[in-house]
Amino acid sequence: MSGTHASQGMPDQAGPDSDRHARAVWSALAEPGDAVAGALVQACGAAVALAWVTGAVDTDRPDWSRLERSAGELDDALRRRVEVGVRRWAARWPSLDPERDRAAARRCGARLVVPGDPAWPRGLDDLSALAPFALWVRGAPPTASRSVALVGARASTSYGERVTVDLAVELARRGWVVVSGGAYGIDAAAHRGALAGGGATHVVLAGGVDRAYPVGNAHLLEEVVRAGGSLISEVPPGSTPTRGRFLQRNRLIAAASRATVVVEAAWRSGAASTAHHAARLLRPVGAVPGPVTSAASAGCHRLLRDGVAVCVTDADEVVELAGDVGADLTPVPAGSDVRPTDGLDPVARRVHDGLSRRDARDTAEIAARAGTTLDQARAMLGLLELDGLARRVASGWVVSGGHR
Repeated sequence: MSGTHASQGMPDQAGPDSDRHARAVWSALAEPGDAVAGALVQACGAAVALAWVTGAVDTDRPDWSRLERSAGELDDALRRRVEVGVRRWAARWPSLDPERDRAAARRCGARLVVPGDPAWPRGLDDLSALAPFALWVRGAPPTASRSVALVGARASTSYGERVTVDLAVELARRGWVVVSGGAYGIDAAAHRGALAGGGATHVVLAGGVDRAYPVGNAHLLEEVVRAGGSLISEVPPGSTPTRGRFLQRNRLIAAASRATVVVEAAWRSGAASTAHHAARLLRPVGAVPGPVTSAASAGCHRLLRDGVAVCVTDADEVVELAGDVGADLTPVPAGSDVRPTDGLDPVARRVHDGLSRRDARDTAEIAARAGTTLDQARAMLGLLELDGLARRVASGWVVSGGHR
């Protein structure tokens, strides 16, 4: 490792500084989503786990007794998984250079955020062994509690981009932070909409925060930082994005947000992957419907048909999906077809249906039309009269107030 072991000078019982250092090293040593590394760090702590791996790599002979003092007894299957993990990490060992990573972070203005820091997004802890070891962050701390992921296809349509921008603008105006992946298409539209709405937006990258990817969105990413948002990655500055890192990045987008909304997605897509990550984390998932003839909306329709997502069409519905129960309910649209009889008891509704606006009907005729007894009809007519929905006249009963 450029002449320096990752855990040099690090005791088995590590303090906050050594834990931070070890997590920085783990972010370079293990690939995102490495569950074996994550479980090892969870069981022992980042510094102790790294010190043990250092010894295993140096001697090519894992000291299981030392590991079990921290992690507890390991069965044969778990030992085999850890042994494979050690060989996997050993292949990357010579290229590790924590000082290089820290220097690259300083040059681009990034900082390391680890669990327990005020800037750590607590939703990431729900990933358990799949949680990132650390985050490299450029810009504002990604700590907003009211955040929504807007994701979708790179090969988006004008319809999808328009819907995304409208959603992001309105969400930003209401104080919600928009989270997405910085890619072309729907992701970029989400970030631009949030900026246009005067809000903050977080970009979760598959590569280092010093590498604009895609390059065509470099100006947009810089604008995100200037506007009070952030660029976030679980791999150190200088790291290149790969297909596997793009797929793993999706779990962070889902975990860092209170809800995920897929605006457009093909039948198989990264956006659908993000939705499934969110569903596994018990986060709400929404999908925007599109034309049934559009391949760009096939993934959204599949999520809706499979029951993974609920249908959302505007910012009110997204806020209801992601927000607090009761406080963020979708308001009834102005001019909606709300009728005075909507809340009636089923028997009362049938009696009301037996009335006429013009022709007075006696109780017996109303009961016959409603399919009720005379006593039921009399009781319901009295209640309808109290509610202003029926009126008694000399020859019987009629609908009151122009209803029906």
